[in-house]
Amino acid sequence: MPGLVGLVTKMPRERAEAELLRMVSSLRHEQSYICGTWTDESLGLYVGWVSRSGPHAQEMPLVNERGDLVLFFSGEDYREPNTVDLLRKRGHSLHADGPEYLVHLAEEDSEFPRSLNGRFQGVLVDAGKGTARLFNDRYGMQRVYFHEAANAFYFAAEAKAILAVRPELRSVDPDGLAQIISCRCTLGGRTLFKNIQVLPPASAWTFRRGAIVRKCAYFEPKEWEEQPTLEPESYYEELREVFARNLPRYFEGAERVGISLTGGLDTRMIMSWQKAIPGSLPCYSFGGMYRDSQDVLVARKVAQACGQQHEVISVGEEFLEQFPQYAERTVFLTDGCVGVNHAPDLYVNERAAKIAPVRMTGNYGGEVLRRIRAFSPLDPAPGLFQPEVQAGLERVHETYRELTEGHPLSFAVFRQAPWFHSGLLSLEQTLLSVRSPYLDNQFVKTAFRAPDSVLANDLLSLRMIADGDENLRRIRTDRGLGGSLPRLGAAVQRAHLTFTFKAEYAFDYGMPQAVARADHALAPLHLEKLFLGRHKFYHFRTWYRNALSSYVKEMLLDSRTLSRPYLKRETVEHLVSSHLRGESNYTKEIHKLLTLEHFHRLFIDTV
Repeated sequence: MPGLVGLVTKMPRERAEAELLRMVSSLRHEQSYICGTWTDESLGLYVGWVSRSGPHAQEMPLVNERGDLVLFFSGEDYREPNTVDLLRKRGHSLHADGPEYLVHLAEEDSEFPRSLNGRFQGVLVDAGKGTARLFNDRYGMQRVYFHEAANAFYFAAEAKAILAVRPELRSVDPDGLAQIISCRCTLGGRTLFKNIQVLPPASAWTFRRGAIVRKCAYFEPKEWEEQPTLEPESYYEELREVFARNLPRYFEGAERVGISLTGGLDTRMIMSWQKAIPGSLPCYSFGGMYRDSQDVLVARKVAQACGQQHEVISVGEEFLEQFPQYAERTVFLTDGCVGVNHAPDLYVNERAAKIAPVRMTGNYGGEVLRRIRAFSPLDPAPGLFQPEVQAGLERVHETYRELTEGHPLSFAVFRQAPWFHSGLLSLEQTLLSVRSPYLDNQFVKTAFRAPDSVLANDLLSLRMIADGDENLRRIRTDRGLGGSLPRLGAAVQRAHLTFTFKAEYAFDYGMPQAVARADHALAPLHLEKLFLGRHKFYHFRTWYRNALSSYVKEMLLDSRTLSRPYLKRETVEHLVSSHLRGESNYTKEIHKLLTLEHFHRLFIDTV
């Protein structure tokens, strides 16, 4: 993912600059990326950046008029509309577009970066004070990896940049391994690597003369948690006002914006309030190889109702032929944080970037409005891992329980988001900018005031859609919500869609072992074709068994894989062979094994 790298050190300049160049080079994943470096030997600060090509890609660093403040910034700030005008009134010469206002905002705001609203990472150099401050967004979504060595402090948007200069760190953290197996993410500040950590959300760490002098946070969740709860109607009115007022800023900028429409509520809310000029907002949905999914069918109607063009980005035979490359690259780009099962996301986002370099999504809407919990610890098949790993998996349950205590919305946005969702975000942002209005600071702050009664169902979201555009309220969702059918007809429709959703889950990666054996006996009937593709655009249970079977055997029955010290060889051989024969369902285990093997070959075995 494009971002910042650097080191703070007292080592000789020649050596530090050589390390900085290696760090920058390790993040240049596309030839079109734009890179740069900056040095201040007196501060012991060496900073590099990598960005996608675009209108403002070469504007780093940002420097104020006096030249005593220097800012490096990666990400986006969805500022208040009058920010630039206010800075101009304070005497700053600014263009309307571009990030240059940020360094002047830092000059005027003693609490900077507290006022920023978005996902970002940055370094602010204050020559007058002789300090540098490393910071990130208040949700920790724009990850900053770091390593504290005896002679330097290293930071980077990707862990591989640190590994490029400190190869001795290429060893697996046992607890991180257990967490990624169980939760599909690491927890807290932990990573898969020993002695490489992740900066906590809302960090502002200060350095002076080549050393760290202060670690602090510029924001604490309790500030929002301790707000008084609103009555249902007052809450709705305030949330609607904040959403309607702030949404337009997420469509601003010099780059073209497209929206990845689904059949659900959250992108529908965006469409109902954005009021885009007909034909100005390209819409697209991700589709599968069997039939048009509910996402595609519903999104097409929504786009048509809004006067926008809609197209389908399909995942089919072309993707399956290239799956080994996409799987490996998915693991590589995310430092092992994202599994091979997200290779389709890399594929579809490549194609989305050709439609528009900015992708608007409804991501995090369910987490913020309905406090959806996206992950919990899951135990793999018995006997797959050696006892020491199994002991670590048992500890994960207790760690997770402790970390989920407290306010459920704080868990969703300050823990779940940076631990579980940031990996996929980093994968997507290697290709395009991803935006969502649902992590807007004011919107989330207001959501903390929700009464329990509005969290029990989706009526608030449906009402918000209707208030924005009643015509969009009349189009039912992929799960049968909304629409214009009579009550009985709507109930039948919801029941049917719920059944097909659960049936697809059962015929895909969720099929119990007993049912898998029965399905194997009925294989000539191809029952899965009745359900696959109705809601999802990827189908790994059947893909692993059919089109990807040779790849699965080549990777998982290879001597290198089977010799991994944390695996039980005979269990791996059994689950692979029984899944490929169709007798069992080990889709999730194959996901994990393939991901871990790519991780080892890319990051641990490499010298």
